[in-house]
Amino acid sequence: MYRTLLALGAAWLAGCGAGDISTGPADPPGAEVRDLNAIKAAGVLRVATRNAPTTWYVDRFGQPAGLEFDRVSAFAQSLGLSLELVEADSTASVLEAVASGRADLAAAGLTVTPARAERFAFSKPTLQITEQVICNRDGARAKSLDTLSSVSLKVARRSSYADTLTTLAESSPGLAVSTADATTESLLRQVWSKTLDCTVADSHIFALNRRYFPTLIAEFPLTGLRDLAWAMPLQSTRLTKAVNTWLGKAETAALMSATQTRYLAATEEFDFVDMRAFTRRIDERYPKLDRHFQRAGETHNVDPVLLAAQAYQESHWDPKAKSPTGVRGVMMLTQPTAKSLGVTDRLDPRQSINGGSEYLAKMKGRFSDEVKEPDLTYLALAAYNIGRAHMHDAQSLAREMGKSPYEWEDMKTVLPLLSDKSVYPKLKYGYARGHEPVRYVARIQTYSDVLVEHLE
Repeated sequence: MYRTLLALGAAWLAGCGAGDISTGPADPPGAEVRDLNAIKAAGVLRVATRNAPTTWYVDRFGQPAGLEFDRVSAFAQSLGLSLELVEADSTASVLEAVASGRADLAAAGLTVTPARAERFAFSKPTLQITEQVICNRDGARAKSLDTLSSVSLKVARRSSYADTLTTLAESSPGLAVSTADATTESLLRQVWSKTLDCTVADSHIFALNRRYFPTLIAEFPLTGLRDLAWAMPLQSTRLTKAVNTWLGKAETAALMSATQTRYLAATEEFDFVDMRAFTRRIDERYPKLDRHFQRAGETHNVDPVLLAAQAYQESHWDPKAKSPTGVRGVMMLTQPTAKSLGVTDRLDPRQSINGGSEYLAKMKGRFSDEVKEPDLTYLALAAYNIGRAHMHDAQSLAREMGKSPYEWEDMKTVLPLLSDKSVYPKLKYGYARGHEPVRYVARIQTYSDVLVEHLE
């Protein structure tokens, strides 16, 4: 059930409520719980989590990422500790790992409930969410509590969702609580595939997953705002105090805001029509182009899935696409760019994709070796969109502003200034539509994430 994933050294240290349980099996007898002194003596903080989009995962560049991962990594670093992740297959297992001493702390999007507070010490809130009823807009739907009994509804067993529904059922005759040994993510997939009418999910889990399953819709909230927090053994008083002290610092507040923006801000801008069309075209158009993306990616050392996502942003995978400015083909190459890349027919998907891949690789090669992934790819994509000259202006402007010219999180706040009339007259290459590369990269990131999910 438990699997120690990896020990994360200081080099990696920089930089959520699915299937929550309210009660679980009794704590194992003889559990050895480490408090802060023992943790520091060992030099390693053991953190229980789940592998999920809102907690921890390995990104397309092979690096660990996730809202909870980034935050708990920073906490471990603040104590001078290495981080060891202990993966559990459910939130119930996450809490059992802490109770048994297998982990010192749980960072897995845990909802704070009275029953849990009797067994664990919780940190200050790390996020606030609501529990929402999620259905498929093309299937059977429950638009109010009174209609829940008319649809098939399942939630994760022993979850906070089950507790909420059980409480509501006391005053709602006919409402039955059906549970399953499944994660919230898997139940959302069942709703999307119409093998289940509805489920319940935390608001941020729904917002992230609807990018993958665009027909999902939040019908109504079951609760008001609820706190998510990190859980520790009740005996770990020094560790709990250290966590709360760290969470109370101004620099930590900035980190919490930045990570929330990084992982959740994109979910606030959801285009149902666009995402529904994209998921349909994964079936209709992508298979005809897949081999070209694979071959071009291998040839030029570019991630083929990201390349495919970029191609969709450029042309919606239409080999005959043409813009009013004359760019054409799957990768929407200009005539001069195509000629420089040896592309003789921009409407030939193989040539266009290979040319676009080569051009992206060249963009990556024009940045300093100080730029690391994934920032290198994102900066190269922005340069593909706006031109390397304007990116040079933006990087110079970033330096003047005390921001990093090598980190995408900083650069995406600088690029829009290229269209600011108080700024661009002073730049070497002048005016540029700086908002466009920011949107361009964000959409490619989303398409890439969704494509990975659907291909899997």
